[in-house]
Amino acid sequence: MTRAHAQRWRAHWRSHPAAVRGMLYAAGAGLIFSFLNALMRLLTQEVHPFQSQFLRYLFGLLVLAPWFLRHGFAAYKPQSVGGQFLRGAFHTVGLILWFIALPKVPLADMTAIGFTGPIFIMLGAWLFLGEPMRWERWVAALIGFGGVMVVVLPQVSGAGNWYHLVMLASSPLFAASFLITKALTRSESTETILVWQSVTVSLMSLPLALAVWQWPTAWQWAGYVLCGVLGSAGHYLLTKGFALADISATQSLKFLELIWSALVGFLLFADVPSASTMLGAAVILSATLWIARRESRRSVAQAQSDMQA
Repeated sequence: MTRAHAQRWRAHWRSHPAAVRGMLYAAGAGLIFSFLNALMRLLTQEVHPFQSQFLRYLFGLLVLAPWFLRHGFAAYKPQSVGGQFLRGAFHTVGLILWFIALPKVPLADMTAIGFTGPIFIMLGAWLFLGEPMRWERWVAALIGFGGVMVVVLPQVSGAGNWYHLVMLASSPLFAASFLITKALTRSESTETILVWQSVTVSLMSLPLALAVWQWPTAWQWAGYVLCGVLGSAGHYLLTKGFALADISATQSLKFLELIWSALVGFLLFADVPSASTMLGAAVILSATLWIARRESRRSVAQAQSDMQA
């Protein structure tokens, strides 16, 4: 791609309302996280979850090393060190619970449990960040959750036992982490937040990893490197989305992860989507397109109103 083509592409991208760009960033993050979760589930079946958690974020930090070399460490000095470590603490504890349950909970069950996150996030954004909870966002979230239930309920098994509850307990912790991320975007750059997430989670996960350490095989090392790339890319897109759009507006797009998970399962494990999966995916996609259209129209109307004021 020539520089002229790249400039035209960037101009076209920036011509879209900020809310729409933020929601597209969030959708892209969900696609990446679907591949990441599938790979991490394979790795945690062979390597202890605590060690897997540490290595995933350590390699996520190493992936960012070129940024350090190019701009220097001073460029990523945070405005709020306490906020970065608070965010890292919530995320680390959530990851501990999530990784403990990851190898024990079936993929369909894990996906369903993860979709409780948007409810916690929307409530938190309303209570703590002062974001408006318009009726469209509630409707989109509830319809999307209904679509998830259409897919998951026929397949849910109790095989995970208490591990299902462990994974469910991670949802409000991740919600708190993402809400802090949204608050940090008001004073920190996306790159700074991403770097300090990897730093804080790696530091806080290291003692647990050392207690259960085993030397990974060559393919496991390669898998963790790929996890670092995918994780950093996913969180970068997600943080960009939070910076451009209300966090509550992006949550309906999380339900698209069910579609991504079905595609990943088919490509990697030859899982053929069932009729209920197709029906649920149609419901989720309809809700997502509807809220994206509503947010786009609202953003355009707000921009025009600001120009006339």
